[in-house]
Amino acid sequence: MRPWIAVAYSAPVAAATAVFLIYPIGQGSFSDGMPLGILFDQETTENESANEGYRFGQEEETYNIVAAHGYFGRLIFQYASFNNSRSLHFFLAAWPVVGIWFTALGISTMAFNLNGFNFNQSVVDSQGRVINTWADIINRANLGMEVMHERNAHNFPLDLAAVEVPSIEG
Repeated sequence: MRPWIAVAYSAPVAAATAVFLIYPIGQGSFSDGMPLGILFDQETTENESANEGYRFGQEEETYNIVAAHGYFGRLIFQYASFNNSRSLHFFLAAWPVVGIWFTALGISTMAFNLNGFNFNQSVVDSQGRVINTWADIINRANLGMEVMHERNAHNFPLDLAAVEVPSIEG
């Protein structure tokens, strides 16, 4: 077996592990996993071939790399297309594998409710005074962006307009 085949097969293994094992463990119940009743609607009939345009053992490719290069060059931009079939095949193999890896990573983080950073807790000293950190700046920026997306953006909240940073204790 070629070594990259194991790398390619690691993507569906990672996705299945994330969906069927890690996500239910993170949510506390195996009933929260994906249901196993998957239905396939399409079926190949005797009048059509699943391998249309391919003969078993053929040496030549089933596509024209020059035509594909010209098409993708016009579709995106000239240097985004592949003029080499090896680089095209590497991209066609690597892009979905990396995408599935990151999807499995996202499912695994969402399983434990790690939805993002929460900067709503301010750091305070022993007297209860707020110690300014980068988290406070990010929190104020997030509040500012939320306000600008609201319908009444001219009603700027007083806690953002204040010179003194309010303490957020939770």
